[in-house]
Amino acid sequence: MGKTPQEKFWATEFGDEYTERNLYNTPDLLDEFYKKTFGISRSEMNFEFLNGIKIDKILEVGCNIGNQLNLLQDQGYKNLYGIDIQPYAVEKAKEFTKGINIIAGSIFDIPFKDNYFDLVYTAGVLIHISPNDVKKAMQEIYRTSKKYIWGYEYFNEEYKAIKYRDNPDRLWKGNFVKMYRELFPDLVLVKEKMYPYIEGGNIDTMYLLKKK
Repeated sequence: MGKTPQEKFWATEFGDEYTERNLYNTPDLLDEFYKKTFGISRSEMNFEFLNGIKIDKILEVGCNIGNQLNLLQDQGYKNLYGIDIQPYAVEKAKEFTKGINIIAGSIFDIPFKDNYFDLVYTAGVLIHISPNDVKKAMQEIYRTSKKYIWGYEYFNEEYKAIKYRDNPDRLWKGNFVKMYRELFPDLVLVKEKMYPYIEGGNIDTMYLLKKK
């Protein structure tokens, strides 16, 4: 498929500015951001969802500069991969990470073979994909995962468009677990938890799905 309006948007200076705004130089700084926003660190969230699960290869789709991958590495995970469509983010990621495989790539055409990873995940990525295209993104995530799909996204029971920094058609929130399971009935929900923002009234959801 050709580039979507959202992909083109993130390839502009807006995407570069996003990268600069969200540069957390250490895992501790990322944890601090989550604690201020939700009252719990991202490390604690990761531990609650992944502890005790046997995982070898992990892919983050839409990894930007690798903040989340760096945190996973700090927590002892190895064989970490990331893809992002934004050239500037990939360039910065190669400076910012060590021993993590980050390359340019689209969520609509993930450049890895079927079932290559034990776990494939997104963190704040599906929310930026149009409802016309989100199923294609989910299909690629499902295709490349051998066992687990992990996600962290804005939650709303109904699919809803909201403005993103005054830009229309760039941000949506919804029930992504429901969407995944309607698309792939063999997916089993291992765990889901809601994380309300301390301020603002929004809710994020973290979920872990497993192939039967």
